[in-house]
Order: sequence, then C-alpha cells, then structure tokens
Amino acid sequence: MHTGKLVFAQVMEHLPLTTFRRCVTRYKGEHKVKSFSCLDQYLCMAFAQLTYRESLRDIETSLRAQENKLYHMGIRANISRNTLANANSVRDWRVYADLAQSLITIARRLYAEEPFGVDLKNTVYALDASTIDLCLSVFPWAPFRSTKAAVKLHTLLDLRGNIPAFLYISDGKLHDVNVLDLLVPEPGAFYVMDRGYIDFERLHALHEAGSFFVTRAKSNMKADRRYSHPVDRATGLICDQTVVLTGYYSHQSFETPLRRIKFRDPATGKELIFLTNNFVLPALTIAELYRCRWLAELFFKWIKQHLRIKAFFGVSENAVET
Repeated sequence: MHTGKLVFAQVMEHLPLTTFRRCVTRYKGEHKVKSFSCLDQYLCMAFAQLTYRESLRDIETSLRAQENKLYHMGIRANISRNTLANANSVRDWRVYADLAQSLITIARRLYAEEPFGVDLKNTVYALDASTIDLCLSVFPWAPFRSTKAAVKLHTLLDLRGNIPAFLYISDGKLHDVNVLDLLVPEPGAFYVMDRGYIDFERLHALHEAGSFFVTRAKSNMKADRRYSHPVDRATGLICDQTVVLTGYYSHQSFETPLRRIKFRDPATGKELIFLTNNFVLPALTIAELYRCRWLAELFFKWIKQHLRIKAFFGVSENAVET
C-alpha cells in the first residue's frame, strides 16, 4: 500500500508557513477562533480551486467524503459549509492578500532573467483591468450600471514570467486611470498601458519618479512637433517625432517634451500612434513593447478559464476579495 504524502500535501509544502502566521497575526485573523484556523480556511479554498469545486456545499461534501485523509492534507478541523461561509465573510481578506504578495515576490525572483519577446534589461510591466459581471441584487456593494453589478480586477503584470506584481479589486465604477494613484513607481521600469490610462498629471508623476511609460495617443491629443527623427519605413515606421503638448490642461500637467511614434501594422495595415517619455530606445522597440501588452489580456483569459471567479464562494465584499 502506498504510504507517501498526498499530492495536495506535497503542493502545500511550498507554502511559507512562517510568513503566513505573520500575516494572520498582523490582521488578527484568528481572533476568537476556536477550531477552524486561517490555515484550515486557506487549505479548503486552495482545494476548491485546484479541484474545480462549484460551491461551499460541494467543498463540504468532497472533503467529508474522505475525512480520514483530512489530517494528511494539513486540515485539522471539521469541515462544514456554515463555518467556511462565516470564515470567508468575517476574516480579514488582507491576510491572504499579503500572503499572495509574498508568494509573488518569491516567484518573480525565479523568472528575473526570463525573456518576454523584447531584448531589454529593464523591468517591463503591462497595466490593465478586466471587469467581472455580477448580479446587482446579490452584490449591492459593487455598483456598475443601473441594473447590474461588477467588480474590476486591476493588474500590473510583470512580463517576465507573466506574474502579477500588483492586484487591486474595486467596484465596476472605478475608472482604470485612478489605479495609477495606488502604484509605487519603480525607477527605470517601463509601464505599458492603453489609452484608458492617459492622464498627463499622473503620467508626469511616473516621469518624475524616473519611470518610463508607453501608451497610445488619443485622437484628439493636441501637440506641436519640435523635431523629426529619421526612420526606416520598410519596418512599418512612419515617423518618430519629439512633440510638446499644446492643450491647455495637458500642457500644464506635462510640460516636458514627449516622443510620438507612428507605426503601420504590416499584418492589418492599421496605423497606431504611440506616446512615450523614453528617447533612448529605437522606435521599433517601443512598438514591440506595446505589442507585448497583449500578454495582460492573455493573463485575464487564463484567470477566467482556470479559476473560480465567475461564481464566488460568498456574496459579501470580504468573501469576494478573499
């Protein structure tokens, strides 16, 4: 008879328990808890994700069917749907958010030298958001439209390894650009984002911190050309210009010259205009950096296909964020 560890137990061995206990202590996660600890809760939810459980009752039924193996999985308490629902609703979600951030830090070190399609030593992030639709009558704390609710998953994706360096969950009404206020800029890093994040006051804060941004210019952007750099039109580049914003508010927010690159996609024939504060990289590299922003869309696609986020294991805000 096989006497080795269960596969689930082997996977959970990689969990840094010391860090986890520090997170629990920091937010008093086990205040007035008698038997069902935060670790038990985490292991139950991890089991639910790895085995594609549909509901709390499904988790309870699956685990109770093998009660004699719970100890070997690391679970020390009895499993009941009501206890698990109460833990998800009441216990501070920041316990698990801090643990996730610790695990992300460990994973990013492993992929520090991973190539991502552009020959560049700098750290490159893709900033994007995805909306998850909800029922307004069930989730009234997450307003989005007059008849429906939603939450937004804002992600700063490190393109080396496709690992999220920053995650933030908000209601559906929060505009994407407001997330720039929550970021701590990394000097020398590139932030690739779409036109929804254009706010020149916030972009200037990135510029002042020594960071670089790559985005697409809006069609109504007002700017004067100061200088045109030579380009090789055979590569799809149309122009590479140094410009100064001339709009009343945009010029007040960002007086420093910017770089405007116009590129025609050889595959589709579509013309794209990029805006960046980096004047060192070749223009074609800037276009390639923006193309890599699509990795963030693939990340959201993977999340929605493989994780249980279409139907949550709770309806309160704390349960959803947990």
